Amino acid sequence: MKEIAVKDAEDGLRPLFDAARKAPVRLAGEDGAVCVAMSLEQYERLRRAAWDRLAETMDAMSKEAAANGLTEAKLEALLADES
Repeated sequence: MKEIAVKDAEDGLRPLFDAARKAPVRLAGEDGAVCVAMSLEQYERLRRAAWDRLAETMDAMSKEAAANGLTEAKLEALLADES
């Protein structure tokens, strides 16, 4: 991943935008990395992948809970129990 110092980015954002379109760019300050700039397309791919993974995980947990006998009624009772 390419890295650009924040002070260098301040000199003009065009090079940053051009670099970020090709690959993620880490912006570094005096104390280390501050943030990452990336293309909107890459961001959207990562975002979709994260949501897809979350949905798969939730589906798997739901199936496992059902296989172990957890019903909506039992879940409601568990959530309502403040002991």
